[in-house]
Amino acid sequence: MSIILDATTTANESTPNDANPSAKAAEKGKPRKNDKRKAPSRARKSKKESSWSPAEFIVAQEEGKKRFLDFDLPDQLLHAIQDIGFEYCTPIQAETIKPALAGKDIIGKAQTGTGKTAAFLVGIVTDLIDYPLTEPQRQGEPRALIIAPTRELALQIADDAELLTKYTDLRVISLVGGMDYDKQRKQIKGGNTDILVATPGRLIDFVRSKDVDLYNVEVLVLDEADRMLSMGFIPDVRTIIRNTPRKGSERQTLLYSATFTDDIMNLARQWTVDPVQIEIEAERQTTDNISQKVFLVSSKEKYKLLRNYIRINNIERVIVFCNRRGETRSLAEKLRRDGVKAALMSGEIPQHKRVKTLEDFRSGKITVLVATDVAGRGIHIDGVTHVVNYQLPEDADDYVHRIGRTGRAGAVGTSICFACENDSFMIPEIEQETGVKLECIHPDEALLVEFDPVKEPAEAPAADTTVSDEDNVTAEAEPTSETAVSEEEPVVTKVDEQTTHGKEA
Repeated sequence: MSIILDATTTANESTPNDANPSAKAAEKGKPRKNDKRKAPSRARKSKKESSWSPAEFIVAQEEGKKRFLDFDLPDQLLHAIQDIGFEYCTPIQAETIKPALAGKDIIGKAQTGTGKTAAFLVGIVTDLIDYPLTEPQRQGEPRALIIAPTRELALQIADDAELLTKYTDLRVISLVGGMDYDKQRKQIKGGNTDILVATPGRLIDFVRSKDVDLYNVEVLVLDEADRMLSMGFIPDVRTIIRNTPRKGSERQTLLYSATFTDDIMNLARQWTVDPVQIEIEAERQTTDNISQKVFLVSSKEKYKLLRNYIRINNIERVIVFCNRRGETRSLAEKLRRDGVKAALMSGEIPQHKRVKTLEDFRSGKITVLVATDVAGRGIHIDGVTHVVNYQLPEDADDYVHRIGRTGRAGAVGTSICFACENDSFMIPEIEQETGVKLECIHPDEALLVEFDPVKEPAEAPAADTTVSDEDNVTAEAEPTSETAVSEEEPVVTKVDEQTTHGKEA
């Protein structure tokens, strides 16, 4: 783990009687909008807050570990953290929270699954509680803005934010494509928007319609910036940032990426001021509690193998990964025709149907979820016993993300690969990425026999693949027409260090 921290970073010390919030902010290096915010105070209690006391949150000190209790966090937030079950910080949390509380800009290198979402949310929630506004908040004017590349990630972040704000009056809103625009507009008009989580395309729609005004954004988070770059969303992100306050003096910016390429660092220089740079080296994400094996088969044998494997092993919850939308659709249809309770999870499915599909999968109404890589990354469901790589991924890193859908929360999981003449060449790359020698075997004859499909095909709740004009969904992360990309052909956008009209490019 390599960590680069600013030596001038100070701890967060709130002084309720401070009569000069601007001076206090300057002392902490905190970006502050002088005319809108009160002096920092913990006196403000939410109507949702109970008589809970931090004394009830007992976590033993352990050498080399940072507790959430070790930070100066509001009682409401600590109460929520205890409810979630958090005790000790992950490395990215331990190194992010302190400079975030001090108002520093941050660029962080961290993989998915390292706890970075909680890292930036803890800072945001603390900031919004400690610095209430002096004037009534207008509808559609978020104080904190979080931009994510995909709908699944945005919704997951919003869910996490809801958990952390449960004992506050803070309101969390998510704006993502593939869901009813008017319903989202009613949410915006239904009250204050303290924390807004959005995908680029849908956010631009709301900004252009003037339903959302970003003028008073105090904290901006750009999550998975590397994916936004590779998916062609940087022009949209530039447009969004131009509508926010100036960096540094008026806006705190946190940027997270799995890699620090030259392009990512150029973006960081454009959008941040003297950022604290935090690098958390990726750990091996494959774990001992996940059994991994490879079945060597021909491409024609894959379907028989899958169908028989599910039937013989009485699998109740499995995610099957394919590389293309068309392949996921075809496979899900075959399984349903053969009586398997299967559903599709890909970019062509409207978001409201995808939410229903995940609910049915979680409840057991669906046994098999056939997914693409981008859609699959947003699946966080306990109890998935098996992951099947129907086709080996074209990127070894995707394999790591795939098998991470099973073996969650310490449970035992199984990862199966079907390797044929078309994709077996990926095995060495996967082994190098994971540091694990995969067991390659030929399936038993019983797994390759023909079978008699049931007469009645299984129903597929929420698996309708028809996309209406109202749904208007064409890709995983709902790009706008300016930056439209397909899942099969991501667009890589080169960036430079130019600025526009004195603001960030």
